[in-house]
Amino acid sequence: MSKPHSATVFGLVVFIVALALPAAARAQSSKTPLMTEIQGFGGMTVGTAQFGSAVTPTFGGNVSVELMPTLQAIGEFGRLDDIKSPLFDLLAFTNVGVNVAAWYGEGGVRFIGPPSAARPYGQATLGFARLDAGVSGLSGETGEYVNAALDIINSTRPMLGVGGGVELGHGNFVMDVGYRYKQITTGNTVASLLNLNKPYHINQVRIGVGVRF
Repeated sequence: MSKPHSATVFGLVVFIVALALPAAARAQSSKTPLMTEIQGFGGMTVGTAQFGSAVTPTFGGNVSVELMPTLQAIGEFGRLDDIKSPLFDLLAFTNVGVNVAAWYGEGGVRFIGPPSAARPYGQATLGFARLDAGVSGLSGETGEYVNAALDIINSTRPMLGVGGGVELGHGNFVMDVGYRYKQITTGNTVASLLNLNKPYHINQVRIGVGVRF
């Protein structure tokens, strides 16, 4: 992703957060009962890197707290597996590969439709991802040494996110069907070298289920 596009995503996140702040202040004096939701989710992630894409499962959990009936503060953690293809297609003829995965945590705001059986929403988040590069296909002590070396120089990097979907609810039960886009900057890390100093772009399609109270 180019730097101008990255700045646009970051600007959108800041703009939405700025809009949320006065709304949260007004909500503090509201007598309307506000809801909290806890969900677990799973789905498919497409991580796009310089050398291709890998389609892998993703999972995690999130919590959302209503600041007002159509605005929520959200927090999420999860796992992104194999957000790039095995190291370079030129190694495809061997059993050796290098994959990049991440644990992440993020927070932000969500604008959601008024209470009903189906509530469309859009959201923006900021957070951090712990990038982990690992080698597969090396046997014995060689693989152990290489993976140990990669663990030492892996790092935690900033992450931006936007997304949308629809929330379906009945009583205390809620189901979330949505899409997420995430960009992870790489900085001066092994993950950066494996992607020609480019950020990682992740697309998710997922389903979450949970409760609200």
